[in-house]
Amino acid sequence: MPKIIGKSLHEHRQMTRHKLFTALSTLMAERGFDTITLADIATAAGVGRTAVYNHFSDKESLLLGFITHETEQYALTLERALAEVQDPVEKLRTYIRQQAQLARVFHLAPGPDLRTVLSRSTQARLREHAEIVESILKRILHDGVALGSFPRQDIEPTVQLVNACLSGRLIPEDPETRERAIRAAETFVLRAVGARPALAA
Repeated sequence: MPKIIGKSLHEHRQMTRHKLFTALSTLMAERGFDTITLADIATAAGVGRTAVYNHFSDKESLLLGFITHETEQYALTLERALAEVQDPVEKLRTYIRQQAQLARVFHLAPGPDLRTVLSRSTQARLREHAEIVESILKRILHDGVALGSFPRQDIEPTVQLVNACLSGRLIPEDPETRERAIRAAETFVLRAVGARPALAA
């Protein structure tokens, strides 16, 4: 029987999942998801392959578990940051900065785009998780339009365009260059959605 880590079976399972998620994240920062095997993940996590199968049937289900965890944690962090802001323009600034700072697997993984190597069902599930964050941006824009901070516009394509501007691949790693890029993204996005000049300056 494998050694139990943590004070209970539940804690053991949570700690093992955390190890697997950390291993997957580390490996995906080094190479493409298509080249990673469950054996690679087990080795990087320091657990046996059986432990992996006790939690996930294959690497796509592991990826889904990881993305679910990361999305939920990020959404909570984003909502906490937004709760301290009232003005829609400042809320959008906060969203932009949070998104630009986020090292998302979709943008950081080398190799082929994940959408080209995952099954359609997994792509659909990943899309559902992306919509959790998109719904927050939609709310910011709708509120901004209602309050007159932004002009009336088609929210759906605007959300897609804003998030495309904030792709992790476009944000440099060097701190000074990164900050300049984020400021440029703020200015660009605020102008694109028509934020009032006095507030977007």
